[in-house]
Amino acid sequence: MMKPKLILTAIALPLLAVSIAFTTTGVFTPPQARGSHDVLPAAERINLTKAVGPESLAFDPSGGGPYTGVADGRILKPDGGDWFEFAVTSSQRKECSHPFNPEMEHICGRPLGLRFHPKTGDLYIADAYLGLKVVGPKGGIASQLVNEVEGQPLRFTNDLDIDDEKDVIYFTDSSTEFHRRDFMPSILSLDKTGRLLMYDISTKEVTVLLQGLAFANGVALSKDRSFVLVAETSARRILRFWLRGPNAGKHDTFVELPGLPDNIRRNSEGEFWVALHSKTGLLTKWAISYSWFGNMMLKLPLSFKQLHYFLVGGKAHATAIKLSNEGNVLQILEDIEGKTLRFISEVEERNMKLWIASVMMPYIGIYNL
Repeated sequence: MMKPKLILTAIALPLLAVSIAFTTTGVFTPPQARGSHDVLPAAERINLTKAVGPESLAFDPSGGGPYTGVADGRILKPDGGDWFEFAVTSSQRKECSHPFNPEMEHICGRPLGLRFHPKTGDLYIADAYLGLKVVGPKGGIASQLVNEVEGQPLRFTNDLDIDDEKDVIYFTDSSTEFHRRDFMPSILSLDKTGRLLMYDISTKEVTVLLQGLAFANGVALSKDRSFVLVAETSARRILRFWLRGPNAGKHDTFVELPGLPDNIRRNSEGEFWVALHSKTGLLTKWAISYSWFGNMMLKLPLSFKQLHYFLVGGKAHATAIKLSNEGNVLQILEDIEGKTLRFISEVEERNMKLWIASVMMPYIGIYNL
């Protein structure tokens, strides 16, 4: 008698084959978000030189920038139309000359979330492998702040935000089981070991605020500092953790989204921009809803590119969503066909422009509002 899992696999394999065929014809591709505007093809692209994956963007207190961290472990700064090395998260740079080499990320570092402290000018960095780091206003080699929590090393530090009044940093650890280069297995296996953490700059103590999250990702503090948001990527939602008021210490769902959220950034009005790595089609919903289906996909002889292709519904596109302080959707901007922007990871609103980053592409986008 066949075991239940073998039966499910026997059924799923031909189903997956049919799904793949449909993906190429558009049946399983993500639909256009309701009420969205396909305007991002009009964005300008700023290409990076010999660099890939500007995942996060940050402007210093004087308005300089954007600074961005790339896949080889460097943090770059624009100057005169070119890009220069401002800082690095690892001093071991001998084998870090290749723009994209996932197998060396744990040595070279992989800076993800970036934030400048508005008072000190220090740049705080969430490095996926090396933990929470900081570098002074003049750049150089970043110093270590946190690389373990509760006696366990950080495996996938992702994003952060700074409360300069309390002098604390809110940051995420996407998984206690998977490294960044294994983010696909983390999503498809329905890993729920992500955490939202708080680092006190003066005491150097770390507090775990939330745990059991499905790929904890972007972080953003509200304008009045009453709550902090955290993206739960695999669950396609953003959670709100209350810092003040009658619900302090509790959390709730801020908004559910039509795709996989990455970073969250607040604008000057107190609204939030969320970058979706991709929207979710039917195949993606199965993969992130049923562990047996995701695990089955991982066991198939598929490359990373093939798995990623299926996860995003075979569609290279870009989606940016603006939310109110209450979690209402205010605006959805898209590049539905991926003509100019693809797989975006962050949207920063500044001076009537959207600065748009991507963890996978070799460029930064600028869209005029």
